[in-house]
Amino acid sequence: MAEVDAQADRRSEGIVINDDWPGYSLDLFNYPTHYSGDLDCVIIPHGVIMDRTERLARNIMDDLGDHDIVVLCVLKGGYQFCADLVERIKALSRNSNHTIPMRVHFIRLRSYLNDQSTEDLHILGAEDLSFLAGKGIVGTGKTMETLLQHVKAFKPKMIKVAGLLVKRVQHSLASVPDYVGFEIPNRFVVGYALDYNEYFRDLNHICIISESGKKKYKV
Repeated sequence: MAEVDAQADRRSEGIVINDDWPGYSLDLFNYPTHYSGDLDCVIIPHGVIMDRTERLARNIMDDLGDHDIVVLCVLKGGYQFCADLVERIKALSRNSNHTIPMRVHFIRLRSYLNDQSTEDLHILGAEDLSFLAGKGIVGTGKTMETLLQHVKAFKPKMIKVAGLLVKRVQHSLASVPDYVGFEIPNRFVVGYALDYNEYFRDLNHICIISESGKKKYKV
C-alpha cells in the first residue's frame, strides 16, 4: 500500500523547470513571424508537451479506468491541452480491454488582465453544470479553485484535476492538481492556447513573452 501511495505521489508531480533555466533559443524553432521580437525564449517545445500529455493520459486511465468520465474543459487557455489529452485517453481506451464512456463539456474562467491575475473571477457557463452529479470528473485548465468549489456543490463521486502547468508562486495557497504536466517558474507564458490579451494562442510551443511583447499587446 505504501508503494502504491508513493507511486501516486510521484505521478502527481510535474516535470520541474528550474528558475534559472534559460529556455531554448527561438532560432531553433519555427514560430509565427508576426511574433518576432515579442518572445524571450521557448520554455517547453511542442513535442515535449505531447509526450508529457500522453503520460498524463496513461495515469488518468490507470486511476479512472473503471469510471465514466466527464471532462470539464476550462476555456479558453485549456482547450488545446484538453483536446490533446482527451484524444490520447480515447486512443488508450480503444486499445485496452474495455472502453471508457467519456463526455466533454466546456466552461470559461476569466481571471487575467494583461499579465496580472485579477481578484474578479467569473465562471461563464456555470448554469450547465447540473450534469456533474454522480460522475467522475477530470478538470483541465489554469484557474481551478473557484470552479472546484462550484463543482463540489453537485456532489460528484470523484473530482480529479489535470493541469498542464503549475507555477511556483511564493505563499500560494492554491491546491496542486492531481495530474501535473510541468512545474514552471513564476513567469508569464504564452502559446499552446495560452494567451496574452487574446494574442499568442496560435503558437505551438510554450514561450516566455518579452517585455516589448507585453507593451505591444497591452490593453
